[in-house]
Amino acid sequence: MEFLTRLRALPGPADRNLARVGTLHWGEAAGFADFARSLAADPRGSSLLEAVFGNSPFLTGAWLADPGFAKHLMEKGPDLVFEELVAAMTAGLAGEGDGKRLMKELRIAKRRTALVTGLSDICGIWPLERVTGALSTFAETALGLAVSHLLRGVQSAGDIEKPGGFFVLGMGKLGAQELNYSSDIDLIVLFDPERIAYRGRHSLQELMVRLTRELVRMMEERTDDGYVFRCDLRLRPDPGATPIAVNVLAAEAYYEAMGQNWERAAMIKARYVAGDLDAAKDFLKFTVPYIWRKNLDFAAIADIHSIKRQIDAHKESRAIKVEGHNLKLGRGGIREIEFFAQTQQLIWGGRIPALRKRGTCEALEALAQAGKISAAAAQELTAAYEFLRRAEHRLQMVDDQQVHSLPKDETGLRHIAVFLGYKDRKSFADELLHHLQTVEKHYAALFEDERPLSGPGNLVFTGTEHDPETLETLNKLGFTDPGAIAATIMAWHHGRYAAMRSARAREILTELVPAILAGFAKTAAPQEAFIRFDAFLARLPAGVQLFSLFESNPVLLDLVAEIMGDAPHLADLLARRPILLDGVLSPDFYQPLAGAPQLERELAEAIAQAQSFEGALDIARRWAGDKKFRVGVQILRNLTTADAAGPMFSDIADAALRVLKPLVEADFAKTQGAMPGEGMAVIALGRLGGREMTVGSDLDLVFVFEAHNAQEYFARLSRRLINAIAAPTAEGELYAVDMRLRPSGSSGPIASSLESFQRYHAESAWTWEHLALTRARVVAAPKHLAAAVEDIVRETLTRPRETPKLAREVFDMRERMAQEHKARSLFDVKRLRGGLVDAEFIVEFLELRFAHDHPEILSRNTLEALLRIAQAGFLERAAAEQLDAALHLWQRILGILRLCYPEPIAAEDAPVGLQRILVRASGATDYPALLREIEERADAVRKLFHELIERAAGPKEVREERKG
Repeated sequence: MEFLTRLRALPGPADRNLARVGTLHWGEAAGFADFARSLAADPRGSSLLEAVFGNSPFLTGAWLADPGFAKHLMEKGPDLVFEELVAAMTAGLAGEGDGKRLMKELRIAKRRTALVTGLSDICGIWPLERVTGALSTFAETALGLAVSHLLRGVQSAGDIEKPGGFFVLGMGKLGAQELNYSSDIDLIVLFDPERIAYRGRHSLQELMVRLTRELVRMMEERTDDGYVFRCDLRLRPDPGATPIAVNVLAAEAYYEAMGQNWERAAMIKARYVAGDLDAAKDFLKFTVPYIWRKNLDFAAIADIHSIKRQIDAHKESRAIKVEGHNLKLGRGGIREIEFFAQTQQLIWGGRIPALRKRGTCEALEALAQAGKISAAAAQELTAAYEFLRRAEHRLQMVDDQQVHSLPKDETGLRHIAVFLGYKDRKSFADELLHHLQTVEKHYAALFEDERPLSGPGNLVFTGTEHDPETLETLNKLGFTDPGAIAATIMAWHHGRYAAMRSARAREILTELVPAILAGFAKTAAPQEAFIRFDAFLARLPAGVQLFSLFESNPVLLDLVAEIMGDAPHLADLLARRPILLDGVLSPDFYQPLAGAPQLERELAEAIAQAQSFEGALDIARRWAGDKKFRVGVQILRNLTTADAAGPMFSDIADAALRVLKPLVEADFAKTQGAMPGEGMAVIALGRLGGREMTVGSDLDLVFVFEAHNAQEYFARLSRRLINAIAAPTAEGELYAVDMRLRPSGSSGPIASSLESFQRYHAESAWTWEHLALTRARVVAAPKHLAAAVEDIVRETLTRPRETPKLAREVFDMRERMAQEHKARSLFDVKRLRGGLVDAEFIVEFLELRFAHDHPEILSRNTLEALLRIAQAGFLERAAAEQLDAALHLWQRILGILRLCYPEPIAAEDAPVGLQRILVRASGATDYPALLREIEERADAVRKLFHELIERAAGPKEVREERKG
């Protein structure tokens, strides 16, 4: 038998029971018993049967399913049989019109090819390049037959006049004729519309996509006869954004404008495999100058280097383990050898055509001959490549699975070692480690003079499949969906956003990615931080300037990561206005803001440059956004506290109101006539009134005018002013405006006359409205009107009150609030019993109770009012200190949460980054201590509320009787 005479090596059976059962079934094969006995009687034949049946269930099945072919293979040998197989496919299926028959015959041929190549490989008859070449030849033949069949179909249907212009490129291992035993085939399907006379009903693009889908189905669909190949179309230009069949004009435009260096490396292996040969030749000719650049600039070389430098190449940082090691993607593996060769080809191949080889071993030899790598390096890497590919084949031969990782258990590893011809696990592991370490040594020496990229581990975002160690690194960094992160970064490199359209921007971004991800890993929510950063990049009109700024100012990149992860409100501001980052580099950025008068002058000067009313509104929004961003960053960086930032946020709002009010009035007068009387007052209440604003505070406003019979005019003017403040423009909104604290609330007029304002608070206002009035502050008004409003407010607040009645009304109101708006967690410090509302109610209650005889205790700011009340002796020192400490804590926590985590969150769910910020801002020793302090402060305030208000309100039955 020809096959047996050529045996060079045979592994023993890893599983002798499987070998025995397989041999038994073979001996029972119908019609082949005599041949089976003679083969088993030959010592070489017996060893061959044991090697096949005792190691590979898949090859066993292929042998037993087709005993006649197995007999023919043994008698004639693999060379002749494979030639006959390909010739029979070509001759017998060239004009096949029946798709089902074609699919069946291709699957039978695939099984036979698997048996020929598998036996030739494990018996040492064929060298590696012959095995991979045969697998590639079969794949190319199968694709050619399927494409011809599909094109004949659309021609006979009348959709195209003649089958031309449609072609398939083999990529990766298929392109290099290095296909492995159970490989996907990487394809790019293209069509040239100028070569196709199309006359169908749908678009040509739709037809080409339909043909491609059918081609993939014919290859991939599993039937009773198996499948042919799994197809991977992700190496086409920008696979996330392009159809599966690509117009050559679009492909050429992409490669000219967006093609990345890793795509250039992939195109080294591109080879025609099916369809219109002339169209394919023309396209491949176009790609030559794209792949092989005669003069690479520094940036392109740096980008090629950085692809490798994203990988942690220091062998001491992570030991190679035999068990579970990925022979393809792991350290010292096949991918590193391929990368070693391809990067050198990219750098030197433009000037040395002899380096333009598709095959990995051919490329290594050519590089050595050209003097670009040492002969020893080429020899050692080639030996390692051949060893690793053979081991990979054995893994895949077992069950025809696309696996690349060695078994993790001792038994599985021993089986593979035996299948490869080793006597035990140790002898195999020793040789494997030798080759892996050799590859690692040469790989680590690539670009060794280049500065390393500081990174937390593997972060590789090239190619079409996710690098397993990169996903592991992302997971360890705290990203909850590593696959989505990797896919997004790959999309960046495809130039999906305007900021990444230029090659230079993408090259700088490659360098920045490890630092970006490491920065996000330090934030409260890395995944959310990355998503915000992606949205930020999507809005950028260009990227080179900003990325260069990050590159030269790493501190700025750290700040952006911190903002994206820890401060969503600031992230939104930054996404709308990336130019805000320029301000960070100014020397005064981290200094406190100037006071309201200076801010007002600054805004007025800026608005004076506006060409229109709408332009002035945009300027106001940009100006306020810049200032809020600056204060927010100071809080984030712990340069100021959230409570200390309250006056700065309030000064920004004051300045905006004071500048916009006369602007709106003047614009309004152009169509509505001159303002009646002396004008209108803008009164701030709530956090703006008390100068206690946070980064996202609304403006609680009341409008009062003095003129008689001018209600309609001032109502319209008020609406115009609200619109100027709150309406969203291209620059966003300035502030949300809340008018519910005006007289009669939502049902009252939007602007009140001075007389009705006075009458309302004298006769109709509820006690809760007088509590709110303790913070009333005139922000913008003519002097005499401002004085008149302040007199009314003062008169209202200093009115004598009956303490039990006041206490009952305050207590009842607080109870209603507690029922309607329960605290959702310990972090809901505003609604929490003993939280901010209770603390503010205590201070406001004491102001209303004692202001009649002691008006000096009144202050719009809660903390200042508390101080005055304590100094006047209306609150014991210990109680005042407890209340003061609680107010400071509540304001700081509230300010941080508004800045960093605007959505409600339970204390136990707070991310580590948010915990860190809260602990730092509060001055607590650690997070558990902060939680204890919140509970203790709330308990103290709750007790004070009980002592000062609930007790004064009287027993429950008395309160109920009074209400009745």
